[in-house]
Formats: sequence, C-alpha cells, structure tokens
Amino acid sequence: MPSNKTLTDVVMPQLAESLVSATIGKWLKQPGDPVEQYEPICEVITDKVNAEIPSTLDGVMGELLAKEGEEVQVGAIICRIETSSVSSAAGESSTEATASVSSTTQSPVAPVMEPEGAQRSRYSPAVQTLAAQHGLDLRQIAGTGLGGRVTRKDVLAFIEQGGPASTGTVAVASTSAPAPVQPNVVPMAAVSAASSEPVRNSGLHLTESPSIPTIEVEHGDRSEYFIDVTPIRNTIATRMRQSVSEIPHGWMMIEVDVTNLVQLRNKIKQEFKQKEGVNLTYLAFLLKAVVGAIKDYPIMNSVWAVDKIIVKRDINISLAVGTEDSVLTPVIKKADQKNIAGLAREIEELASKVRAGKLKLDDMQGGTFTVNNTGSFGSILTQPIINYPQAAILTFESIVKRPVVINDMIAVRSMANLCLSLDHRILDGVICGRFMQRVKENMESYSLDTQVY
Repeated sequence: MPSNKTLTDVVMPQLAESLVSATIGKWLKQPGDPVEQYEPICEVITDKVNAEIPSTLDGVMGELLAKEGEEVQVGAIICRIETSSVSSAAGESSTEATASVSSTTQSPVAPVMEPEGAQRSRYSPAVQTLAAQHGLDLRQIAGTGLGGRVTRKDVLAFIEQGGPASTGTVAVASTSAPAPVQPNVVPMAAVSAASSEPVRNSGLHLTESPSIPTIEVEHGDRSEYFIDVTPIRNTIATRMRQSVSEIPHGWMMIEVDVTNLVQLRNKIKQEFKQKEGVNLTYLAFLLKAVVGAIKDYPIMNSVWAVDKIIVKRDINISLAVGTEDSVLTPVIKKADQKNIAGLAREIEELASKVRAGKLKLDDMQGGTFTVNNTGSFGSILTQPIINYPQAAILTFESIVKRPVVINDMIAVRSMANLCLSLDHRILDGVICGRFMQRVKENMESYSLDTQVY
C-alpha cells in the first residue's frame, strides 16, 4: 500500500441507549467505491427500523468486515475506509464529532444540520433497486421527500407517467398508483381483487383504505413465484419465533358494550378535528381505559427475567402498526400521564411518522404493553402473538351492532371484542380476568359527559 494512504476503521455506532447490536441489512458502498463524508455506506436493521450508517470521512471504501445479514455488536469494526494522508488527519479529528450523527441518522430521515436540498442525491436501497430494474436515471426524477429526496412513490409515479421500464422484475404498486402487470409475472389475485373492490368493514374504525403490499417478485415456474425475504421481514420472523418458542401463550376474550362511546365520539369528533387538527379515534379511548386498568393491576406491565419478574413503573404503550410490508410497534411513552386528547395526538403523530417512513429508533424503544387495533380491518376475533419480551398484548376488534339482552329485553347495541394474549409464566387467568373486566368497566363508563381534556 502506498505510504500516503491510510486505513480508518468504521465501527457499529450505538444507535440507541439500549442497543447492543444491529444487523447489516445492505451495503450501499462496495470496495473501491468513492465515499464522501456523511454519505451513507450501509443500511442496518434494529427493532424493525432501517437506519443508515454514514461515513465519518472522505475516501475510498476498503474491506467489508461484516456481511449482509450478519448481526454486529456495538463498537465492532464493520469496514475500513482508505484515505489519503492529507484527508485522514481531518477525518480522524472529525470522527468523534460525527459519531453523534451516526447514532441519530435513520432512513429516510436526514440529519438535522444538513441544508435543504442536501438529500437530493441520497437514494434508499429500495429506490436504487427499482430504478435499476426500470433503467431510470434518478437525476431526472423530481423528489418529494425531505430535502428533495427521491422516494419510491416518486419513482413509481415517474414510471406511470411514461418513464422507461425494463423487462426485469416488476413491482406491484399500491392502489393509489397501480402499475400494469407484465405478462411474464404471475398475477396476484388478492391484490387485484383489493384494487378493484372496496374493502368491506364495519365503517366504525376504518379512517382510510388499508395499504396494499408492494412486493418484489422473482420469476418462478407456472405453479409458483418467489418473494425475497427482506431484512425487516427476517427480523420480524426472528422475533415472532422467539416469542412463540419462549413464551407459553394463554388467551382470553371479553365482550364490551361501546354504545355510549360511539355516541360520545360522534358528538365531539368534528369539533375535536377542527380544534386539534387530528382525528379522535376509538383507539384513544381504548388506550385510556387500558392504562387505567394497568394502574390497578401493574403486574400486566412486566417482563420475565428467569429468577424474578420485573414490573415496569412507566406505562409505555406499543401500538402495532401495519405498513405495506411489515409491522412496526412505535411507543407512546408514559401513556398514563396523558388525557384522551393527548393520546389522540400521539396516535396521529406516530401514524404519520410510520406513513412517511420517519420513525426514529427512540420511537420504537421502551414499550411495556402492546395494543393492536385489528378491528380497523373488520376483524372480530384475533389471537395475537406477544410482543417479546412484554407480558401481554391486547387487540381491539371491530365494533358491530348486535342484539343484546338487557333486563330481559332485546336491544340493538354497538359491541366489540377485546382479545388478550398473556405470558403464562407471569400471568394467570384470575389476574387477567380482573384486568379485562376493569378495561370493560372503563370502556363502558364513557358517556356524553366524558371530558377528553
């Protein structure tokens, strides 16, 4: 190696306080590629969130010491960057300063200190792959993302408007911009049906049409086709397998009369929307009922630690949010300290971050109890898998009108099921039955006089 060249080690940064390792999802730079300071060199996966690791200096990518799909401990060397002797001194002096940038940068969110438009030339792996498949020059595509960054939707829109397309793998787009299916791709009946027919649901939960998955399809034979397992999907599979294999799941369901809640929400939702600018959903009322019940039965807010049970003092509610190709669990921190309006704002904020792909790692950390609004898809009965290592997960099913016997008389009421999966190492039927009964009482106690502030 020439004497004027030096190699600088790049280590796995600590992307979050509790993070001890991360998985290399994709290398964005290969040996020999030029690298600029702050330019992303690889994408890592942790807690179901993609994060880009930026370079700390200018140079040329050297040896890759970690493979794609490999789990790497924080502080371990993942690659080396070759620099000239002139630039290496500057690079070394800036390493410490840029370490904080590495620990807070995630895809597709840009570092705060970068000026408007600095993101224009940064492309996510999904965008690069799609552009390569269709033979596109990304510089010709107008970006609508943060800082002018080109998003996947921008590329799909460009293709729909007559951009060049290759004969390779075809991406099946969402219903908002359906891509024509090429003859050599196996048609997906489920996607086609969902694209042409409205989703049937109760109409009480659903605020928008559910996203249709965007799937990369490889060519198989006439009887099958292949879908690549993404790093995020692999992480989900690992966590679900760990939950099912380690946690002895128990399950129970309770029926709740939410007629008064429906009337209350119908009465105030328009005024709330005008005042707060966010939707007042049924989920906000449920979360308030759940955190109230957890206060009464704090053992629900715990984790198993082999020789002891750790009960968490803070009630941090994880929300299971489905995206096009994964399930994310952003967290509402200290949910017990928020009123119904505050919970509604938090739900809207986290949902917006998920839709925009702007979740931070901190948004995913610290959950102690998970709630899933499965009723938004019309579901009436669900047996959920626990969000490891928590002790329980609760699903809120669809609200439907049913005949109910009240004082020996039949009345039509708005009813919903609440389904709970529990860690039977920590929780038993008695405590969970009482917890569910308390949630039911809290939900049925809502009236037209209930205050959301």
